[in-house]
Amino acid sequence: MRHPARLLPLAALLTGAALATSYPLTVRDDLGRTVTLRGEPRRIVSMLPSHTETLAAIGAGGKLVAVDRFSNFPKAVTDRLPKVGSAFQPDIEAILALKPDLVLADESSGSRLTEKLAQAGLTVYGGSAQTYNDVFEKIGVLGRLTNRETGALNLITRMRRELNTLQASVARLPKVSTYYEVDPTPYSVGPNSFIGTLIDKAGGRTIVPARLGDFPKIDPELIVQANPQVMIGVPLTEARTRPGWSNLQAVRSGRVYTPSPEERDALSRPGPRLPVALRALIRWLHPEALK
Repeated sequence: MRHPARLLPLAALLTGAALATSYPLTVRDDLGRTVTLRGEPRRIVSMLPSHTETLAAIGAGGKLVAVDRFSNFPKAVTDRLPKVGSAFQPDIEAILALKPDLVLADESSGSRLTEKLAQAGLTVYGGSAQTYNDVFEKIGVLGRLTNRETGALNLITRMRRELNTLQASVARLPKVSTYYEVDPTPYSVGPNSFIGTLIDKAGGRTIVPARLGDFPKIDPELIVQANPQVMIGVPLTEARTRPGWSNLQAVRSGRVYTPSPEERDALSRPGPRLPVALRALIRWLHPEALK
């Protein structure tokens, strides 16, 4: 169950006044757990790249004492920090040794990271953005947890402004049917996932039906039957060799795109780099809009 972040005071929004979090602070995470901070956290461990990027973007990067092994942006923050495993393979001893007063984890029942760390006596917030709107909610929540609400508000405002400008550039253009590959299994994205929403805002339409979920494993035959105009996440040379793909319109026209590592990270992380992800998608789906 999602719990909306507290609304920011209207007076502060109008005057630009600095916002301060009052402690002790109690919030509910995405697992339905009650999480209480007695004071402003000074030593934070982030176990998700999206959380790491958000903390850096709202001015709380200096509070980080460690990050997960996939956190690699911004390098000025992540390069100086120890890596303490991942959500599925955390280095619990290393995390405990750092004596964090807050750990930011996920809500995945598969990793059970939040449960493991809480059982070890740590204060853990378990939650991550799954949808487009969740991204802004989570930025607000992290701003509140870390006493960086003004930084969070400023970030949300900048992101929405840039995203709205980019979306407006393709608003009158026809929708392009799109296959987005998360991995070759194949896993893809549904229209209600944050990536699916970005594709829509970029002037595209994912071929995956909403009924299959946000990040479903799909039948390869669905891709052949949908015959997408654009494919993203597959090398063109590989696409040409997959069964039944050589005659698909995306393959015939060469509109098969492999994101760079930086673009892949921006597209896969529901955080501050959504505008980077949207710009990349527009470049592939409607390059004429960026000329």
